[in-house]
Amino acid sequence: MKLFGLSLLVGACLLVSARADLTIVHKVEGIGGGGEMTMKIKGDKMRIEVSPQITTIFDGKTGELTNLMNDQKTVVRISADKMKAAAEMINKFSSKKESAEKTKLVPTGKKETINGYETEQYAYDGPDVKATYWIALNYPDGVAILKQLQAIKSEAWNATNTQMPDYRDFPGVAIRTHITMAKPHQGTVSNSAASGSGTEITTTLISIKQDPLSDAEFTIPKDYQEMSMPDIFGERKTAPSISPNP
Repeated sequence: MKLFGLSLLVGACLLVSARADLTIVHKVEGIGGGGEMTMKIKGDKMRIEVSPQITTIFDGKTGELTNLMNDQKTVVRISADKMKAAAEMINKFSSKKESAEKTKLVPTGKKETINGYETEQYAYDGPDVKATYWIALNYPDGVAILKQLQAIKSEAWNATNTQMPDYRDFPGVAIRTHITMAKPHQGTVSNSAASGSGTEITTTLISIKQDPLSDAEFTIPKDYQEMSMPDIFGERKTAPSISPNP
Protein backbone atom coordinates (compact mmCIF):
# COMPACT_ATOMS: atom_id res chain seq x y z
CA MET A 1 0.00 0.00 0.00
CA LYS A 2 2.91 2.33 0.63
CA LEU A 3 4.16 1.78 -2.92
CA PHE A 4 0.63 2.33 -4.25
CA GLY A 5 0.40 5.64 -2.38
CA LEU A 6 3.86 6.70 -3.56
CA SER A 7 2.90 6.05 -7.16
CA LEU A 8 -0.20 8.23 -6.89
CA LEU A 9 1.49 10.99 -4.92
CA VAL A 10 4.59 11.36 -7.09
CA GLY A 11 2.53 11.03 -10.23
CA ALA A 12 0.24 13.83 -9.05
CA CYS A 13 3.22 16.06 -8.39
CA LEU A 14 4.87 15.49 -11.75
CA LEU A 15 2.12 14.54 -14.17
CA VAL A 16 1.59 16.52 -17.40
CA SER A 17 0.04 15.82 -20.76
CA ALA A 18 2.79 15.95 -23.38
CA ARG A 19 2.75 15.60 -27.17
CA ALA A 20 5.97 13.61 -27.73
CA ASP A 21 7.72 10.57 -26.35
CA LEU A 22 9.82 11.04 -23.22
CA THR A 23 11.44 8.67 -20.74
CA ILE A 24 12.39 10.43 -17.50
CA VAL A 25 14.18 8.68 -14.64
CA HIS A 26 14.30 10.19 -11.14
CA LYS A 27 15.88 9.18 -7.89
CA VAL A 28 13.20 9.37 -5.20
CA GLU A 29 13.90 9.86 -1.51
CA GLY A 30 11.34 10.03 1.27
CA ILE A 31 8.03 8.20 1.38
CA GLY A 32 8.11 4.43 0.96
CA GLY A 33 11.86 4.24 1.48
CA GLY A 34 12.68 5.81 -1.87
CA GLY A 35 14.23 4.27 -4.96
CA GLU A 36 13.99 5.11 -8.65
CA MET A 37 10.93 6.32 -10.53
CA THR A 38 10.56 6.06 -14.31
CA MET A 39 8.00 8.15 -16.19
CA LYS A 40 7.24 7.35 -19.82
CA ILE A 41 5.14 9.84 -21.78
CA LYS A 42 3.58 9.22 -25.17
CA GLY A 43 0.92 11.54 -26.52
CA ASP A 44 -1.76 11.95 -23.85
CA LYS A 45 -0.65 8.95 -21.82
CA MET A 46 1.88 8.54 -19.03
CA ARG A 47 3.31 5.41 -17.44
CA ILE A 48 4.80 5.71 -13.94
CA GLU A 49 6.90 2.99 -12.34
CA VAL A 50 8.15 3.33 -8.76
CA SER A 51 8.56 -0.39 -8.11
CA PRO A 52 8.35 -3.69 -10.02
CA GLN A 53 5.10 -4.44 -8.16
CA ILE A 54 3.04 -1.44 -9.30
CA THR A 55 2.69 0.41 -12.61
CA THR A 56 0.43 3.46 -12.94
CA ILE A 57 -0.93 4.58 -16.32
CA PHE A 58 -2.73 7.90 -16.71
CA ASP A 59 -4.86 8.75 -19.76
CA GLY A 60 -4.95 12.51 -20.27
CA LYS A 61 -7.93 12.31 -22.65
CA THR A 62 -10.27 10.37 -20.39
CA GLY A 63 -8.72 11.32 -17.04
CA GLU A 64 -8.70 7.67 -16.01
CA LEU A 65 -5.96 6.35 -13.73
CA THR A 66 -5.06 2.68 -14.10
CA ASN A 67 -2.95 0.76 -11.59
CA LEU A 68 -1.37 -2.54 -12.61
CA MET A 69 -0.60 -4.83 -9.67
CA ASN A 70 2.13 -6.76 -11.45
CA ASP A 71 2.78 -9.40 -8.79
CA GLN A 72 -0.94 -10.30 -8.70
CA LYS A 73 -1.63 -9.58 -12.38
CA THR A 74 -4.66 -7.47 -11.48
CA VAL A 75 -5.93 -4.08 -12.66
CA VAL A 76 -7.51 -1.30 -10.62
CA ARG A 77 -9.14 1.58 -12.51
CA ILE A 78 -10.00 4.97 -11.03
CA SER A 79 -12.26 7.06 -13.26
CA ALA A 80 -11.98 10.82 -13.65
CA ASP A 81 -15.26 11.24 -11.73
CA LYS A 82 -13.95 9.24 -8.77
CA MET A 83 -10.69 11.19 -8.79
CA LYS A 84 -12.66 14.43 -8.77
CA ALA A 85 -14.81 13.17 -5.89
CA ALA A 86 -11.67 12.23 -3.96
CA ALA A 87 -10.22 15.72 -4.55
CA GLU A 88 -13.42 17.33 -3.29
CA MET A 89 -13.24 15.24 -0.13
CA ILE A 90 -9.59 16.19 0.40
CA ASN A 91 -10.47 19.88 -0.06
CA LYS A 92 -12.91 19.66 2.84
CA PHE A 93 -9.96 18.95 5.13
CA SER A 94 -7.56 21.41 3.52
CA SER A 95 -5.52 23.25 6.16
CA LYS A 96 -5.85 26.55 4.30
CA LYS A 97 -8.49 28.17 2.17
CA GLU A 98 -7.78 28.07 -1.55
CA SER A 99 -6.56 31.44 -2.71
CA ALA A 100 -8.27 33.14 -5.65
CA GLU A 101 -4.85 34.22 -6.90
CA LYS A 102 -2.74 31.50 -8.52
CA THR A 103 0.40 30.58 -6.59
CA LYS A 104 3.53 31.09 -8.69
CA LEU A 105 7.14 30.00 -8.71
CA VAL A 106 9.37 32.61 -7.08
CA PRO A 107 13.16 32.78 -7.63
CA THR A 108 15.12 32.73 -4.38
CA GLY A 109 18.35 34.02 -5.91
CA LYS A 110 20.26 30.93 -4.77
CA LYS A 111 22.36 28.90 -7.23
CA GLU A 112 23.79 25.39 -6.95
CA THR A 113 25.52 22.88 -9.20
CA ILE A 114 23.71 19.51 -9.08
CA ASN A 115 25.03 16.50 -10.97
CA GLY A 116 27.11 18.80 -13.16
CA TYR A 117 24.24 21.16 -14.06
CA GLU A 118 24.13 24.77 -12.93
CA THR A 119 20.75 25.39 -11.33
CA GLU A 120 18.77 28.30 -9.94
CA GLN A 121 16.47 27.77 -7.00
CA TYR A 122 12.74 28.54 -7.15
CA ALA A 123 10.17 28.27 -4.38
CA TYR A 124 6.47 27.41 -4.52
CA ASP A 125 4.18 28.02 -1.52
CA GLY A 126 0.76 26.50 -2.17
CA PRO A 127 -2.16 26.07 0.26
CA ASP A 128 -1.18 22.53 1.30
CA VAL A 129 1.95 21.94 -0.78
CA LYS A 130 5.32 23.65 -0.48
CA ALA A 131 8.06 22.92 -3.00
CA THR A 132 11.59 23.95 -3.85
CA TYR A 133 12.88 23.48 -7.39
CA TRP A 134 16.48 23.57 -8.59
CA ILE A 135 16.08 24.43 -12.28
CA ALA A 136 18.73 24.18 -15.02
CA LEU A 137 18.19 26.99 -17.51
CA ASN A 138 20.69 25.50 -19.98
CA TYR A 139 19.87 21.78 -19.86
CA PRO A 140 20.87 20.02 -23.14
CA ASP A 141 17.93 20.18 -25.57
CA GLY A 142 16.05 21.70 -22.66
CA VAL A 143 13.93 23.97 -24.85
CA ALA A 144 12.43 21.02 -26.74
CA ILE A 145 11.97 18.97 -23.57
CA LEU A 146 10.34 21.84 -21.72
CA LYS A 147 8.03 22.49 -24.66
CA GLN A 148 6.77 18.93 -24.35
CA LEU A 149 6.25 19.34 -20.61
CA GLN A 150 4.50 22.66 -21.13
CA ALA A 151 1.74 21.13 -23.23
CA ILE A 152 -1.73 21.92 -21.96
CA LYS A 153 -2.60 19.69 -19.03
CA SER A 154 -5.72 17.54 -19.10
CA GLU A 155 -8.83 19.22 -17.71
CA ALA A 156 -9.71 15.87 -16.17
CA TRP A 157 -6.42 15.83 -14.25
CA ASN A 158 -6.87 19.47 -13.23
CA ALA A 159 -10.13 18.39 -11.59
CA THR A 160 -8.09 16.42 -9.05
CA ASN A 161 -6.57 19.67 -7.78
CA THR A 162 -2.96 18.54 -7.28
CA GLN A 163 -2.08 22.12 -6.25
CA MET A 164 1.24 21.94 -8.11
CA PRO A 165 2.68 24.67 -10.37
CA ASP A 166 2.06 24.60 -14.10
CA TYR A 167 5.05 23.60 -16.23
CA ARG A 168 4.36 26.67 -18.38
CA ASP A 169 5.74 28.70 -15.47
CA PHE A 170 9.06 26.81 -15.49
CA PRO A 171 12.06 28.66 -17.00
CA GLY A 172 14.00 25.40 -17.51
CA VAL A 173 14.26 21.72 -16.61
CA ALA A 174 13.99 20.84 -12.91
CA ILE A 175 17.02 18.82 -11.79
CA ARG A 176 15.92 18.42 -8.18
CA THR A 177 12.57 18.93 -6.47
CA HIS A 178 11.74 18.89 -2.76
CA ILE A 179 8.03 18.66 -1.98
CA THR A 180 6.36 18.96 1.41
CA MET A 181 2.70 18.00 1.71
CA ALA A 182 1.04 19.54 4.74
CA LYS A 183 -0.08 17.05 7.36
CA PRO A 184 -3.82 16.28 7.31
CA HIS A 185 -6.27 18.48 9.17
CA GLN A 186 -6.79 17.51 12.79
CA GLY A 187 -9.43 14.83 13.03
CA THR A 188 -8.42 12.92 9.90
CA VAL A 189 -6.77 9.51 10.10
CA SER A 190 -3.22 9.31 8.74
CA ASN A 191 0.15 7.83 9.58
CA SER A 192 1.69 11.25 8.93
CA ALA A 193 -0.68 12.85 11.40
CA ALA A 194 0.24 10.26 13.97
CA SER A 195 3.92 11.06 13.61
CA GLY A 196 3.23 14.79 13.80
CA SER A 197 4.76 15.71 10.46
CA GLY A 198 3.77 16.07 6.82
CA THR A 199 4.98 14.01 3.88
CA GLU A 200 8.28 15.01 2.25
CA ILE A 201 9.60 13.79 -1.09
CA THR A 202 12.83 14.69 -2.88
CA THR A 203 13.29 13.75 -6.53
CA THR A 204 16.56 14.17 -8.45
CA LEU A 205 16.73 13.85 -12.22
CA ILE A 206 18.92 10.98 -13.45
CA SER A 207 18.22 11.02 -17.18
CA ILE A 208 15.86 12.15 -19.94
CA LYS A 209 15.53 10.30 -23.26
CA GLN A 210 13.42 11.24 -26.28
CA ASP A 211 13.42 7.83 -27.97
CA PRO A 212 10.11 6.57 -29.46
CA LEU A 213 8.00 4.42 -27.13
CA SER A 214 5.74 1.49 -27.98
CA ASP A 215 1.96 1.83 -27.57
CA ALA A 216 2.04 -1.54 -25.78
CA GLU A 217 3.65 0.08 -22.74
CA PHE A 218 0.46 2.09 -22.19
CA THR A 219 -2.04 -0.76 -22.55
CA ILE A 220 -3.24 -3.35 -20.03
CA PRO A 221 -1.70 -6.82 -20.52
CA LYS A 222 -4.24 -9.39 -21.73
CA ASP A 223 -3.55 -11.80 -18.88
CA TYR A 224 -4.41 -9.23 -16.17
CA GLN A 225 -7.77 -9.45 -14.40
CA GLU A 226 -9.74 -6.38 -13.38
CA MET A 227 -10.44 -5.84 -9.70
CA SER A 228 -13.40 -3.67 -8.73
CA MET A 229 -13.10 -1.05 -6.02
CA PRO A 230 -15.85 -0.07 -3.57
CA ASP A 231 -17.69 3.06 -4.69
CA ILE A 232 -16.95 5.06 -1.53
CA PHE A 233 -17.49 8.36 -3.37
CA GLY A 234 -20.73 7.42 -5.11
CA GLU A 235 -24.21 8.31 -4.04
CA ARG A 236 -25.45 6.34 -1.05
CA LYS A 237 -28.29 4.11 -2.09
CA THR A 238 -31.50 4.35 -0.12
CA ALA A 239 -32.49 1.13 1.58
CA PRO A 240 -35.72 -0.34 0.21
CA SER A 241 -38.77 0.21 2.35
CA ILE A 242 -40.21 -2.78 4.20
CA SER A 243 -43.94 -3.26 4.05
CA PRO A 244 -45.61 -4.06 7.37
CA ASN A 245 -47.01 -7.54 7.81
CA PRO A 246 -50.71 -7.78 7.08
